[in-house]
Amino acid sequence: MPGLVPGILFEGPRRWRPRKLTQVNAHVPRLLQYRDMPIPLLLSFALFAFAVTSSAMTASALAASPAELRGRAFAQTNCARCHSIDRHTPSPLAIAPPFRTLHKKYPVDTLSEALAEGIDTGHPTMPMFALEPDQINDLLSFLKSLQ
Repeated sequence: MPGLVPGILFEGPRRWRPRKLTQVNAHVPRLLQYRDMPIPLLLSFALFAFAVTSSAMTASALAASPAELRGRAFAQTNCARCHSIDRHTPSPLAIAPPFRTLHKKYPVDTLSEALAEGIDTGHPTMPMFALEPDQINDLLSFLKSLQ
């Protein structure tokens, strides 16, 4: 007879129900017991979590001032070849300090004079350059955002 399994009457697809609490999973909230959860429900939870975290990351990027964005673009063009210009990655050139650590060695506000006159570090890999006042303001705004 169709629909019969030995000793069990088959009434249709099994609906997902959370497992009953046992000693093994009693400490885990019922919502997080996902072993019996169907795959579409798991995927929807994962998609929701991704949407929440990505919207938080874009919100912080949108909060940056225009000066910070211009300073980041300047650093990307002129400095990222040797220095790390973000909060996490190491510098491509080992002797070049990451920008996120510059405030530990030098007060960021005091760098404006050095940037205007030209930075001379004493090693040949660092090019000597002088910035315009608006470029200095943009770069310092960006450096302050990394603190």
